[in-house]
Amino acid sequence: MTQTRTRQPGRTKKSETPAVLTISSRTYSSWSLRGWLLCQLAGLKVDEEVVSIDDPDVRSELLLLAPSVLVPRLDHNGVSVWDVLAIAEYLAELFPKSGMLPKDPVARAHCRSISGEMHSGFYNLRSALPMNLKSKYKNFKIFAGAHPDIERVQAIWAECLDTYGGPFLFGKPTIADAMYAPVCTRFRTYNVPITGKSRKYCQTIFQWEPMAEWVSAAKKEPEEMEELDMEF
Repeated sequence: MTQTRTRQPGRTKKSETPAVLTISSRTYSSWSLRGWLLCQLAGLKVDEEVVSIDDPDVRSELLLLAPSVLVPRLDHNGVSVWDVLAIAEYLAELFPKSGMLPKDPVARAHCRSISGEMHSGFYNLRSALPMNLKSKYKNFKIFAGAHPDIERVQAIWAECLDTYGGPFLFGKPTIADAMYAPVCTRFRTYNVPITGKSRKYCQTIFQWEPMAEWVSAAKKEPEEMEELDMEF
């Protein structure tokens, strides 16, 4: 596997040893985005190791043809962790004061539950609305099977925002926001009709500093995947 390393310093110095986060495309990889946001939430200084989208395994993962066990992957102090939920729990244990999980045990359980639901579900939404940060479609016809997923996501957001007061799902940014941030990009890319409350939450995500930084970097990527840039 051909890999190219680029450096992206974190915001704090909570760890003296730089970690390495292996990611793929910033434009197309929702899982890479989640892994990166988790590191930002933890305040962990990271170097990025970027795997080219020309790699067959990465390309298959981005096209939903096969799962990838390599991206994202966090290597830190001799520990290698892959899968975003494993990365999330590792970082939450390592940086308990980071606020990645709510302090209240009930809210913490709720946060873990909806994060797990995003991790294991919503396949129709993923396949019908692949992440693409460089494109926008005004009249995209959404596959009927994706509508229940879209409604469920909005129901989760509404419950959290009503319960915890916003502007993030649990008041302040948590693991849950990292998990659902890519959905906000999908809704924007494909001009998905959503409620006013959902639009406001998506605006919060796009204005979130780590998210804005990722989107800005994605716009500078030269790589393109014709399969995900077709005109609908």
